[in-house]
Amino acid sequence: MKTIIHVLHSNHERQNMNTQGPKKSSQEDWHPADIKAALQKRGTTLSRVALDAGLTSSSSLSACLARPMPANEKRIAAALGMEPAAIWPSRYNVDGTPKLRGIRAICCSADEMRARSAAGKPILHNSRQALAA
Repeated sequence: MKTIIHVLHSNHERQNMNTQGPKKSSQEDWHPADIKAALQKRGTTLSRVALDAGLTSSSSLSACLARPMPANEKRIAAALGMEPAAIWPSRYNVDGTPKLRGIRAICCSADEMRARSAAGKPILHNSRQALAA
């Protein structure tokens, strides 16, 4: 009896795994393979873009395919003759400026952080603190 239940449970897990698919950064952003293919169609690579930018390695350019790094996104977009917001719309505002993230999304500017510090208010280090402030 236990074997039958275990098999049914395993089949159910397999069905759920097949329908969920891989985790994606965003449906609207270009897939990293599409970015690399577009570079290749233009006759260049991430390594070549990195060398042209004076970087010693292409690892930071590769990292920006998965994580927001506005400076490197601009390098890749320039190599493709595009704006970064066209490739990674989830990372940019409508006006083309990078979206704030992390502590900057909570406490927007260095001036605001200095003002909070001068007023004796704590610097906000996470969203829970920001909500409580």
